[in-house]
Amino acid sequence: MKLRGAMSIGQQGHLLIGGCDTVELAQQYGTPLYVIDEAALRQKAREYSRAFSHYMPGSEVIYAGKALLTTAICRIIDEEHLSLDVVSGGELYTALAADFPPERIYFHGNNKSSSELSMAVAHGVGRIVVDNSHELELLQEIAAAKGTEVKILMRITPGVEVNTHAYIQTGQFDSKFGFPLNTAETTAAINRAARQMPNIRLVGLHCHIGSQVMDLRSFGIAAEYMVRFLGELRDTLGLELEELDLGGGLGIRYDGEDEPPEPEDYARVISQRVTAACSEIDLPIPKVMVEPGRSIVGEAGVTLYTVGAVKDIPNVRRYAAVDGGMTDNPRVTLYQAVYEACLANKAAEEPRELVTIAGKCCESGDVLIKDILLPPVEPGDILAVFSTGAYNYSMASNYNHLPKPAMITVYRGMSDIIVERETYADLVRLDRIPPRLAGSRRTAAGSVKSAAAR
Repeated sequence: MKLRGAMSIGQQGHLLIGGCDTVELAQQYGTPLYVIDEAALRQKAREYSRAFSHYMPGSEVIYAGKALLTTAICRIIDEEHLSLDVVSGGELYTALAADFPPERIYFHGNNKSSSELSMAVAHGVGRIVVDNSHELELLQEIAAAKGTEVKILMRITPGVEVNTHAYIQTGQFDSKFGFPLNTAETTAAINRAARQMPNIRLVGLHCHIGSQVMDLRSFGIAAEYMVRFLGELRDTLGLELEELDLGGGLGIRYDGEDEPPEPEDYARVISQRVTAACSEIDLPIPKVMVEPGRSIVGEAGVTLYTVGAVKDIPNVRRYAAVDGGMTDNPRVTLYQAVYEACLANKAAEEPRELVTIAGKCCESGDVLIKDILLPPVEPGDILAVFSTGAYNYSMASNYNHLPKPAMITVYRGMSDIIVERETYADLVRLDRIPPRLAGSRRTAAGSVKSAAAR
């Protein structure tokens, strides 16, 4: 087993993360448990800042909050001087609750509601990324009613298909996101935003080609397409837009076969393609923004589980069931994602047993890892699944009425809880029994009591 980042094995043979014994963490906080290595998260944020400030002075790194967003994560991102993108009213509310500076918030989403847009305008978010003509018209109405000007980027789908799961491709023309590149309708919408909407200030364009992308050439191609489109808007409409947001999508290591590029490689490719394309068409280099999410927080996360039942099917398979599953990590079911893991309490032992890690949901497809070599697995073992910082907590559910796990950060030998574990009471906190049903339980209970008395 190859450990990640600052992970190590302690004297007791236990897995250590951020200087903390994961077995002790499981005992203290319970399982399932999301663990975020704060130092690893901060390191990635700084790698992005250094790389883009070096290759593209004046650029901006915007953390994609959909990967993982809590008030504590917002504070860390703010301390690292990154901006933040949100995609819903709930994410915006979380950022504001953490006192994240609204002028450094970018608001995304393909179907923002009137109330969400009103909220964003009222709080003065830095940019609203407009996804379609309906939203553009709605935003003009809201801004006019509030007597304010709103800075926007127009989201463009550049027609770049990438080698990733179909569900997380977003840059192809047939997409629910954005305005297709180089169409008359898109050009007309841009002209309308720039010239016919007094409360809208169009400052630039945005694109995003997908997630978990490993090939930097795809990002370079998208950057060149977008620069050339900026040139066309200058030549045909006389617009000189100053900002170009190239989105995120850089992949991370989930298993041993993944070889993700580093932020420095990413920044260098973006810089080279943008600079060359601008030079070719004599266009001033725009302010470039990028929106990494997964590649900042993904590998900083580990999920701890407790092994329960171990089941052998002779000559077929050995199953080890854990106390979580598709509710706290739906990516395996959704995207056929592959993960690596170890037994945290047996981290020093040689893996020699082929097992399949099953979740506890009532679904045959609730399998976290199929066929992984581990030391002999027993009930009570602590399983640590790597690279679960992105899109695990964010996409978690209460299927089967399972409470969502707690989340902690570990940092220099200390641990702090940043999301409390849900309780059974939380599961019914918003439930209501209509008045017409209020007496049914008493009637039924009375009948049972009477029957018992007889």
